[in-house]
Amino acid sequence: MAIVFFDPGQMTARLDLEAPSAAPDGQGGAVTGWEVLASMWARIEPVSHVVREEAVAETGTVSHRIWVRFREDVQAGMRFRKGARTFVVKLVRDPDETRRYLVCQCEEDGR
Repeated sequence: MAIVFFDPGQMTARLDLEAPSAAPDGQGGAVTGWEVLASMWARIEPVSHVVREEAVAETGTVSHRIWVRFREDVQAGMRFRKGARTFVVKLVRDPDETRRYLVCQCEEDGR
């Protein structure tokens, strides 16, 4: 497998990595919150967008490719936060299997 060339100077976005955490709601269920695991530098690349109509409003999904330094604990189901923007991690991969970087396929949560 070829080594991927990537300039780490392109990591200009400061993101928080968040993991879901459940807390009891007092009625036998749970409320899901988010716990910040780490802050890191990343590169955010918009990849595609889909616009659709639901009821009488247009909604859409924007997908992004987010590059970060390699970490063992990043997995699908987590999310990145940049201010009020959140990016839900759908897929995580090591592009050249050298444990230098991770590429995360994410969808921006537009709520």
